[in-house]
Amino acid sequence: MPAGAYDMTMTILAIFLIVYLGMILGGLPFLQLDRTGVALLGAIALIGVNALSLEQAVASMHLPTLILLFAFMVISAQMRLGGFYDWVTRKLATLSLGPAGLLAALTVVSAALSAVFSNDIVCLAVAPVLIDVCRQRRLDPVPFLLALACASNIGSAATLIGNPQNMLIGQTLRLDFGGYFLAAAIPVGFGLLACWALIVRQTGGRWLDAGPAEPAAEPPRAGAPFDGWQTAKGLAIAAALLAAFLAAPWPREHMALIGAGILLMSRQLHSRKMLGLVDWELLVLFMSLFVVNHALQRTGIPSDAVAGLAALGVRLEQPGPLFAATFLLSNIVSNVPAVMLLLPVAHHEASGLLLALVSTLSGNLLIVGSIANIIVVDAAARRGVAIDWKRHARVGVPITLATLAVSGAYLALRFQLGF
Repeated sequence: MPAGAYDMTMTILAIFLIVYLGMILGGLPFLQLDRTGVALLGAIALIGVNALSLEQAVASMHLPTLILLFAFMVISAQMRLGGFYDWVTRKLATLSLGPAGLLAALTVVSAALSAVFSNDIVCLAVAPVLIDVCRQRRLDPVPFLLALACASNIGSAATLIGNPQNMLIGQTLRLDFGGYFLAAAIPVGFGLLACWALIVRQTGGRWLDAGPAEPAAEPPRAGAPFDGWQTAKGLAIAAALLAAFLAAPWPREHMALIGAGILLMSRQLHSRKMLGLVDWELLVLFMSLFVVNHALQRTGIPSDAVAGLAALGVRLEQPGPLFAATFLLSNIVSNVPAVMLLLPVAHHEASGLLLALVSTLSGNLLIVGSIANIIVVDAAARRGVAIDWKRHARVGVPITLATLAVSGAYLALRFQLGF
C-alpha cells in the first residue's frame, strides 16, 4: 500500500474509532458534544481530509430510510399536537382496574402505539402524563414507568416502523412488512407477558406512592388539549399506511412521505409546529453515521476483520455469531450504530429478523441501551421520581435475557439454525 494511501486509511480509522468512542460514552471528554455532535463532527472531518467527496458522502446516505423516518416523525408530531397520547394515558387512568390490571393495560397500549408511532415518541409523550395520573391515583409511578420503557421497546420490535433501527433493516434488506410482523409476533408477545409478570412479582403488592424521592424540577404539565379532528386525521393516515404497507407494491418511503405531506396541509396546525417536533438530531445522527461507516468500508478494514474472524471460526454472517455480536454491540455503542456496522454481513435469510429483534430487545438491558429508557428516566427525574441504573436493571436485565432466550429458540426452530 502506498504511503499516502496508508496514511489516509489510518486517518479514517482514527476518526471512526473516535466517533464510536463517542457513541459508547455519549459524548467526548472536555467537549460539549452528544452522540449526534460527535457523529456529525466525524463526518465533517472525513470530508475535510478528502477521505470522501461531498458527492460520495451524500451518496452513502440511505435515502429511503431517512425519508421513512422523517415521514413518521411528522405523523407522530400530528398525534402529539392533537393531544392523542395525553388523552390515551388519561383514559387508561379512568379504567376501573386494579394496579396489576392497569399495568397490563399500559403494557399493551404502550407496545401497540410504539409499533406504529415509534417507541421514543411514545415514551416522550406518555411519561410525564403517566406520572401525573399515577399520583392522582396515589400509585407509585416507578413500576408503571419501567413498564412503559420496557414495553415500548418490546412493542417497537413488532414492526418495521417501530424504531429507527428496524426502519433501516427493513429498507436496506427489503423485508416484507406483513411477513416480518407475523414472524416477530411470537417473541414480542412473550416479551410483553414477561415484562408484566416480572414487574408485578417484583412490586409484591406494594403499589402505593411513598411520595417524591426528591423535589420535582418542574410542575405537572397541562399537556396538549385533545383535538378529535386532528387526531382522527393522524390515525386515518397511519391506518392507511399500514394497509398500504401490507398490500400495495409501492415503496414504503414514497407512501409514508405522501401521508406526511397530506398532514402538513392543515388549516389549523402550522407546519412550523409540526416540523418543530421532528427529531432533527436523530436524522443528523443517521446521516453522519452513514458517512462514517461508508468511509471505513472503503478502506477494506471491515472486510479484512470479518475474514480474520472467519479464519478463527467466528463467521459473523452465521446466525449464532451475528446474534451475539448484535447483543454486545447494541449495549456498547447503542442499537442504531450496531445495526449499521452489522448490516454488511447480514446475508442469511434469518439475518433481518434476527438483527431487528436482538438489537431492539437488547435495549432493555440497561438504561443507556435505548433512547426510550433515557427519555423515561429523565422525565421521571424532572418530576422528582428517582430511577437509578440498579432499579432499572432489576427489571431490564431479566426481561432482556428472557426475551432474547425466547427469540433465539424461536429463530432456531423457525429457520432450523445451528446456534
